[in-house]
Amino acid sequence: MTDKVLIIGAGGQIGTELLERLNQIHGPSNVIAADLNSSSAFANNPYEKLDILDKEALYNVIKKHQINQVYLLAALLSATAEKNPMFGWQLNMDGLFNILNLAKEKIIDKVYWPSSIAVFGPTTPKLNTPQYTVMEPSTVYGISKQAGERWCEYYFNKYNVDVRSLRYPGLIGWKSAPGGGTTDYAVHIFHHALESGNYECFLSEDTTLPMMYMPDAIKATVDIMHAPSENVKIRSSYNLAGFSFSPKEIAAEIKKHIPNFEITYKSDFRQNIADSWPQSIDDLSASQDWGWKPDYDLNQMIKDMLLNLRKIKS
Repeated sequence: MTDKVLIIGAGGQIGTELLERLNQIHGPSNVIAADLNSSSAFANNPYEKLDILDKEALYNVIKKHQINQVYLLAALLSATAEKNPMFGWQLNMDGLFNILNLAKEKIIDKVYWPSSIAVFGPTTPKLNTPQYTVMEPSTVYGISKQAGERWCEYYFNKYNVDVRSLRYPGLIGWKSAPGGGTTDYAVHIFHHALESGNYECFLSEDTTLPMMYMPDAIKATVDIMHAPSENVKIRSSYNLAGFSFSPKEIAAEIKKHIPNFEITYKSDFRQNIADSWPQSIDDLSASQDWGWKPDYDLNQMIKDMLLNLRKIKS
């Protein structure tokens, strides 16, 4: 049977690139793009305007297209959710329940739901953060992701729902704009370096955070969804790592390619969020269970980002 795949939040930073990859695997006619807004990125795919909180509309879309796999990417990210905590909680939690309950009723077969390093908090060990550790998140986004992890595991254990998840670090990509997260500076800095030659960073110069290049995030997402069920041994969410750096370190690397680039620092409310997160991640479980390994290091990512952004901006 041909898989019919629904990406909810297909117009976001992850969704845009995941759509391209799943088109290659399943064919565009079998990948349905769902979002609140249409996009030129959906030109080759069936598109449905969908609010994940509308249970009836969600059910109708799934039945209409005979969907058997759902990638639930719709969420309010860390910085945005802090401005509207109640809606952040509602969107992130009720959206997940709407999908898990359809899987519980065997209307869909497989679910992907992303978690985040935001599940960790100020009391979590910051270096080489283990898969299993203290988790006391201090943001609405982190609280909702931690609760979501527990519910995913519960639905797997109680109802045999095949749900899979990754704890994404900060994600860096050139194909779409970031969506209101605390690590967005790591995308903004490239655009500013090429356009104006200077950037004012909203985090302090030594704020080291775990990051990942988008092609690796997409690779990991596809890999875990295609792994044999028995290899996916963690049904809350897997730690995932790429590389770690501070604003000062990435600015120094960019300066090697753009010598006149200058960076200044003016911390805002996102500094407190970043200070509560790990600096590096231990993802040995993902490596051992289903063979995860990133393709990009920091230098490869910087070269590729600048190469592609220069093409777009020329």
